[in-house]
Amino acid sequence: MLLTDYSEAIAKFLDYKRVEERLSTIRLHCYKRCLFRFLEYCNDNKVHAVRDIDLALLLQYINTLDCGKTVIVPVLSTLRGFMKYLFEQKLLAADYSNGIPKYRIIGQPKLPSTYSKEEIEKLVASVERSSPIGKRNYAIILLAARLGLRASDIARLKFANLHWETSTIEIEQVKTGKELILPLLPDVGNAIIDYLKYGRAKSEEACIFLSERPPYSYFTSSNVVTHVVQRAFRKAGIIIKGRRFGPHSLRHSLGFRMLQESTMLPVISEVLGHKSTESTRYYLRIDLKSMQQCMLEVPSVSPDFYLQKGGVFYD
Repeated sequence: MLLTDYSEAIAKFLDYKRVEERLSTIRLHCYKRCLFRFLEYCNDNKVHAVRDIDLALLLQYINTLDCGKTVIVPVLSTLRGFMKYLFEQKLLAADYSNGIPKYRIIGQPKLPSTYSKEEIEKLVASVERSSPIGKRNYAIILLAARLGLRASDIARLKFANLHWETSTIEIEQVKTGKELILPLLPDVGNAIIDYLKYGRAKSEEACIFLSERPPYSYFTSSNVVTHVVQRAFRKAGIIIKGRRFGPHSLRHSLGFRMLQESTMLPVISEVLGHKSTESTRYYLRIDLKSMQQCMLEVPSVSPDFYLQKGGVFYD
């Protein structure tokens, strides 16, 4: 059995947590369960007094833990807090809390959904352009597909952002606040002109794209742009099962195609308006073709290598 100083220390530690940090009953139960598992380990290893706990014992115990990241994190946090408490109460000669490793949960983002050049062209061609709303939606989709603009930037695009004399679109990105200058491609420019002349309701609003119904206001949310693109994907009959199909997928697809065409990373960063190439490196995770080109052949190793000194190292 464990000696009483263990249970007394735990009881005082839990009471301290309850009073000072106002932990819930559930959290206190989790603390208690974690600590008693550790104390069982101490008992099994014949460590029967709090003063005999040391960093080596703690690390050995942590090494035996076989649980997922959602469990290991609170266990380590509990041990760290308990060791610090024991030191502050002068029950341990050293503060071992700093020696307990931290478990970092690094979540890899999901691979972005991308579409082939043929699928993008099919999407663009499927947009009905005879009605005012069709002309608007066509221009929106081209801005996302050809220039990789985010939904938020398309929704807030203003007349002042269009520089016809230099054939450029110049904006301050909503997400990053970074200035971005992109070429006003002919098909994009023509689509915008077609919408302004024959589709857009008469309005003094500074934003280019307006709602389809009175009072014809600007988009108060980028969700409108997202819905426009998603409806177009469904109508085009493109396979979207298991893939995202909003404006961001068009942005990812543009970055992916640029990588396939061996475009330099800084250029892609500039086009997509990233703050740094670190953000753009994310796209490298989906460019398997380019990654395969980086693969090097592994040279064969001479059998003599393994026979050095009689092969003693490789028996």
